Amino acid sequence: MSTIQFGNRSDKKAVEEGLLFAPKFDDRGLIPVVATCVKSGAVLMQAWMNAEAIERTIATGEAHYYSRSRQELWHKGATSGELQLVKDFRTDCDQDSLWLLVEQKGGKCCHVGYPSCFYRSIPTGRSGNDAPVSLVKA
Repeated sequence: MSTIQFGNRSDKKAVEEGLLFAPKFDDRGLIPVVATCVKSGAVLMQAWMNAEAIERTIATGEAHYYSRSRQELWHKGATSGELQLVKDFRTDCDQDSLWLLVEQKGGKCCHVGYPSCFYRSIPTGRSGNDAPVSLVKA
């Protein structure tokens, strides 16, 4: 259970411009988070955090997430060794999404073995073609 005291969200100006951390969780108690490589700027992954994942990330300096499929807290790299060391942790203007800048240990962020979970491109500029879209490995 989380012991962090989050700020009050009732004052829009305070949420958008103040210095109290007041994350906006969805109805499941989750907030989206994007992790990028602090060195290259590459997007590594998108995941979810609950209050406990935020608390553990702040306390340890290592990324913790909430797995929606397993419905449990997940310490990134605890079993694989592919840890994410947090170098900066940010929230957006209305505090409904988070951004981690991390040092990815081990070189593979994605559970299927790629450096980033975003290893496929979606072609754009298609029109008049009813065929399924084919992804391209980036």
